[in-house]
Amino acid sequence: MVGFGALLAAGGAEAQEFSAEMVSREGKEIVNAKIYVAKDKVRMEMPESVMIIRRDKDLSWMLMPADKMYMEQPVNMSSAPKVVKEFDGEIERVAMGTVAVDGAPAEKFQVTYMEKKKKVSVYQWLRAGQFPVKVEAVDGSWGFEYKNLETGPQPADLFEPPADYQKFAMPGLGDMMKGLGGF
Repeated sequence: MVGFGALLAAGGAEAQEFSAEMVSREGKEIVNAKIYVAKDKVRMEMPESVMIIRRDKDLSWMLMPADKMYMEQPVNMSSAPKVVKEFDGEIERVAMGTVAVDGAPAEKFQVTYMEKKKKVSVYQWLRAGQFPVKVEAVDGSWGFEYKNLETGPQPADLFEPPADYQKFAMPGLGDMMKGLGGF
């Protein structure tokens, strides 16, 4: 998922607590997920798995509901997602006007930032001038959008593996996950 980090982008302001449907597109592939965000926690429910990222504990859990199992992995905090207005390495932000996103007004920007010594340009839509609700590559190759956004505190138990799930480990997976940015 190339752009996941761009919507749950880097550095700066505190994340607002919310839940939403997240629609991501990479090329012709579209993935729908339900996302829950608290101050330093993210839960993303996908069709066959659930990812919980705990920045406060430097770890993530991948849950497999069909098997009632989960796997725990350390998280590289520099690459862990967080929902904020500004991108790490941001070098330019150009306002492009106000448009509707999911039925609510949002300010559109073209943002350029440095990532791994390379310039990346995206469009970003901010609701109320602060909250990112959509990000899309300028070339249209990928994009993410939150729909049916509901702000407010999220239940703490969403960010823990269920008590009836069994923990398991897959030998060698830790090294592979490090190569994917710590997930």
